[in-house]
Amino acid sequence: MTHDSAEQAILDTLAAREPHKSICPTEAARALAGHPADESWRKSLAPVKLAAQRLARAGCIEILRKGKPIAPDTLHGVIRLRLTPEA
Repeated sequence: MTHDSAEQAILDTLAAREPHKSICPTEAARALAGHPADESWRKSLAPVKLAAQRLARAGCIEILRKGKPIAPDTLHGVIRLRLTPEA
């Protein structure tokens, strides 16, 4: 459980998926914004991406580009998020 609403939106969205399935950051941004019918969720995308970097640094999630994990500091382009596979 986290106190950051963007981090929580990512974790909740991932928890609603099958294990090891990834999400697009826009799904968490829409959840964070309350699933608006318009495009107002877009302002939540930057906080979600920053939260994803924090969660990845903490080892909670992986940031993927083209299906492969990337370093949180190299975040750019089209990405997906998934829970870190259990070792």
